[in-house]
Amino acid sequence: MAKTVKKETTEAKDKNPSKNTNRLKQYRVLLGFVLVISAIALLLSFISFFIHGQHDQSAVNDITDRKEVVGNWLGKFGAYVSDLFIYRGFGAASFLFVKLFFLSGAFLLLDLPLKKLKNTWFWDLFAIIILSICFGFFATSLPELGGTVGYEMNLFFQDYMGKIGTLLLVVFSIIVYIVFKIKVSPDSIKSFFEKKRKDISDDIKNMTENKGNISPTASQEYNLEEFAVAEVEEEEIPEPTLITSNFEINKESLKPTIEHASEINLEPTIKPITPTPIPTLVVENSQVTEPVQTVIEEDFVIEKAADEDVVEENLAAKLVADFGEFDPTLELSNYKFPTIDLLKDYASVGITINQEELEENKNRIVETLRNYKIDIAQIKATVGPSVTLYEIVPEAGIRISKIKSLEDDIALSLAALGIRIIAPIPGKGTIGIEVPNKNPTMVPMRTVISSAKFQEAEMELPIALGKTISNETFVVDLAKMPHLLMAGATGQGKSVGLNAVLTSLLYKKHPAEVKFVLVDPKKVELTLFNKIERHYLAKLPDVEDAIITDNSKVINTLNSLCVEMDNRYSLLKDAMVRNIKEYNEKFKSRKLNPENGHRFLPYIVLVVDEFADLIMTAGKEVETPIARLAQLARAIGIHLIIATQRPSVNVITGMIKANFPARIAFRVTSKIDSRTILDTGGADQLIGRGDLLFSNGNDLVRVQCAFVDTPEVEKIVDYIGAQKAYPSAYLLPEYVGEEGSSVNLEYDISDRDSLFREAAEIIVTAQQGSASLLQRKLKLGYNRAGRLIDQLEAAGIVGPFEGSKARSVNITDLSSLEQFLNNEQNN
Repeated sequence: MAKTVKKETTEAKDKNPSKNTNRLKQYRVLLGFVLVISAIALLLSFISFFIHGQHDQSAVNDITDRKEVVGNWLGKFGAYVSDLFIYRGFGAASFLFVKLFFLSGAFLLLDLPLKKLKNTWFWDLFAIIILSICFGFFATSLPELGGTVGYEMNLFFQDYMGKIGTLLLVVFSIIVYIVFKIKVSPDSIKSFFEKKRKDISDDIKNMTENKGNISPTASQEYNLEEFAVAEVEEEEIPEPTLITSNFEINKESLKPTIEHASEINLEPTIKPITPTPIPTLVVENSQVTEPVQTVIEEDFVIEKAADEDVVEENLAAKLVADFGEFDPTLELSNYKFPTIDLLKDYASVGITINQEELEENKNRIVETLRNYKIDIAQIKATVGPSVTLYEIVPEAGIRISKIKSLEDDIALSLAALGIRIIAPIPGKGTIGIEVPNKNPTMVPMRTVISSAKFQEAEMELPIALGKTISNETFVVDLAKMPHLLMAGATGQGKSVGLNAVLTSLLYKKHPAEVKFVLVDPKKVELTLFNKIERHYLAKLPDVEDAIITDNSKVINTLNSLCVEMDNRYSLLKDAMVRNIKEYNEKFKSRKLNPENGHRFLPYIVLVVDEFADLIMTAGKEVETPIARLAQLARAIGIHLIIATQRPSVNVITGMIKANFPARIAFRVTSKIDSRTILDTGGADQLIGRGDLLFSNGNDLVRVQCAFVDTPEVEKIVDYIGAQKAYPSAYLLPEYVGEEGSSVNLEYDISDRDSLFREAAEIIVTAQQGSASLLQRKLKLGYNRAGRLIDQLEAAGIVGPFEGSKARSVNITDLSSLEQFLNNEQNN
């Protein structure tokens, strides 16, 4: 019996989690107040120690004697605590404990995440130790400044390192604190003085374009140990003007012909027979009636139908001839694309060839392979921005797998991070060894945007990712991918890659041609694009911010995109076309009537910056619409770009991977993560800082991602946002789930579902109005069950939606329901 009572009590506690939560909050607030008050007490006792510390020294040793009088503001307790922290502890550096206690208490009181305090605690404790040693070294005459800890640590270091060594250790520790905590670097100091000089100057000069890229021209060939540097040609960069492609549509005029019926001969034929009265044949519609003995003389009128009007040319062609093709950009006809000058020009950027480094790496590769009895017939090098590709041709009889197994040995001999062996290189009879350059070169966004390969690209959604190992601009078409999955460890370039993708589309596509749906759970990565909301962004109706930062609103947005997808497929079906490109061409040719619901369809690009966070918070509710969009949305112009920093199988599931053939992998920490993203290794051998592998179902391509900084993105969106815009963002169709649904109460009886009566009987019998009940009883899908509930509410059988409760049932029994339905039909 006692066990049963104890069990029931435990279950009661488990069923009331809110009570436990409130108790935890109370403890948290109480501990916060204790820490804040302790910080104030420490501050007062520390300050009074430097005023009355010498007088209180004797009283500290005899703290139990109540007759002793101390001058500390907090009495004997304050004298003891300040003596413990300052004199016997860390000296004046102990004041930092006041800061740590106060911050910890404030975080607990304000219910802020305590993870942010880890960094503060680490560096403040580091500073306490360093300041104590520093004061103990320089202020030996004032032991209160360094404390006992600082004094003893000085003696310890000086015994083993001497005074000069101890001084160097203190200076080194201070430099570590300044570099890693305060984050002061030579570049920041230089930029500070340059900014000051720029503010004083009256005339601000625009930066000039310096094309200082050095392209190698020398190429040599070696036999056995001979070596060649492949010539890398610099791409031609046209004038910084944007090139738009013109589409011509061949039209065949339809010339309908109308044929008329043949003429009817209405002349009567007379047969003479006998000398009786001559019979007369009356002709009606070319049919002969029975002979009549009397002759009828009447006026015979033949009425001929008027010819129909003939249209000599196609009406759609006439509309095009009169008004021209439909121009979707007409509403923003004065829109100006961003200029290339908005992107920063890094004048010093250019690939430089270090002949000595290349020669040294070649010799080490040849020597390492020769140690394992692998002879080389030829070796050639291609220098890229961050990686050099060494192509080797082994002697006949050498197994490729043997060279592949020496990846770690070659990395050891070159003393380089990220050696990657491609055996063999696709399309070539060589084996590739990718070796990172000692001085990698940055790829500015300006160079790839201004390249001819991007400006002249005949693509629907061109994206300039960066440059390959051969220093060629790498441009891909998002419309043909059709969806893109990006993954990589933290700080390896995913956010910069997303900015490069969005920047490419902003430089190439008009606001009428593409719209973005941006999901940013981190709330700081994509907020800059708020300024182009009425130009390029799409959002749900009655939503304030177009950029979605709340995970709960992502589900409605994804389901709204599914509704948009279904609506677009209906339009494609009516237009009898297969994809969005054919549909828009037909609409531009004025072959589709807007009065029938047809409209110009822009591309929609969904960008999710951190997919793992959505999966953790929403799970299947997010994965299902994303998988549905990925499976079906390619043909109607909805494309997905998903980025995550946690490439695990519970985030990138099999359903996601199957529908995202295009993958971009930045550097990851393990081979397992690399296989999760790319289905092969290699991403763990990248060197970071924008170094990526691109896969679109074929072989991998190594690319150095173009770098676009936050100020550059800000300039671009400011330039676009200052221009004339649409009245509002592109509105997606409203999605209303079961929760908070607004029901259309005007249902025609003839439009009711065939299962309406059966559903009403189930609801009245169970006296519970819910869509899930109809799903179980009638074996229906959610959408049809939801429509039935709406129709039952419109008829007055069930009540309105009441949150988590089931709907109320207004009819008590089946006989009342039968009477109700009969009266409804009679009315």
